Amino acid sequence: MKASGTSHLCCSVKTLSDKVGGMLCCRGSANKYSRLDAKLEKRMAEFKRGSSGQSNFRSIDSIILRFPQFREELKNIRNVFDLYDEDSNGTIDREELKKCLQKLQLHLTAEEIEDLFHSCDMDGSEGIQFNEFIVLLCLIYLLKDPNTTSKIDCPQLEATFDTVIEVFVFLDKNGDGKLNKTEVVKALNEASPREKSPSHVSRNRFKEMDWDKNGKVTFRQFLFAFIDWVGIETDEEISQEQS
Repeated sequence: MKASGTSHLCCSVKTLSDKVGGMLCCRGSANKYSRLDAKLEKRMAEFKRGSSGQSNFRSIDSIILRFPQFREELKNIRNVFDLYDEDSNGTIDREELKKCLQKLQLHLTAEEIEDLFHSCDMDGSEGIQFNEFIVLLCLIYLLKDPNTTSKIDCPQLEATFDTVIEVFVFLDKNGDGKLNKTEVVKALNEASPREKSPSHVSRNRFKEMDWDKNGKVTFRQFLFAFIDWVGIETDEEISQEQS
C-alpha cells in the first residue's frame, strides 16, 4: 500500500505542477496572493494549536484511503456551482461571485473579493471554474468569522472541509500554517520509517507542490493539489469524456 499510494500521489502532483506552474509564470508574481495567504497561514496555525497535536490520520496512506470518499463529497458541490453559474457558461464571473457571496450572507470588502477571485482563478480566464470554485468555497469557510452564520452552513460540506483542513494540519508538523520540505518528507515516511521514499523522490515531490519555488507550500496551493489528487474532473475533462 505504501508504494502504490505514494506513487499515485507523485504522478498526480507532477501533473498539477505542470499545469499550475506555467499559469503562475504567465500571470506574474505570486505576491498578489500574499494578503490572502497570510490570513490562511494564521488560520491554519490556529487550527494546529487547537488540535493539540491530535489527528485522525496516522500516515499518508490513511489519507489516500479516503480519496474515494473525498471525491464523492466534493463532487456534490457541482449543484452549488451550477446554482451560481447563472449564464451556464461553466464559469463564475465577478458579478456572479458577488451575488454568490450575498446569498451566502458573507459581507466582504471589494479588496477581499478581488483577493478571493484572483487567488482561485488560477488559469487567468477571468472566471472561476468548478475545481477553482471548490477551493473558493473552502477558503470562504476557513476565513469566515466563526461568530457569524451564513448559508454555507451545510453540515456535510463543512465536515468535508474540516477533514481537508485536518489533512493539512497532519502535514504541518511544526504548526506554522505552511508546509516545508522537511515536514512533507517526514509525513510521507512516518508510517513506515524502514520503507522511506528515496530522498530524490521526496525532494522532487515537494518541489512539484512548491509552484513559486519559495520553499514553502501555502494552504491554497495545497488545496489545489489535494483536489487534483482525489481526482475531481475539470469541466474540460468532462467535455472530452462526453465527446
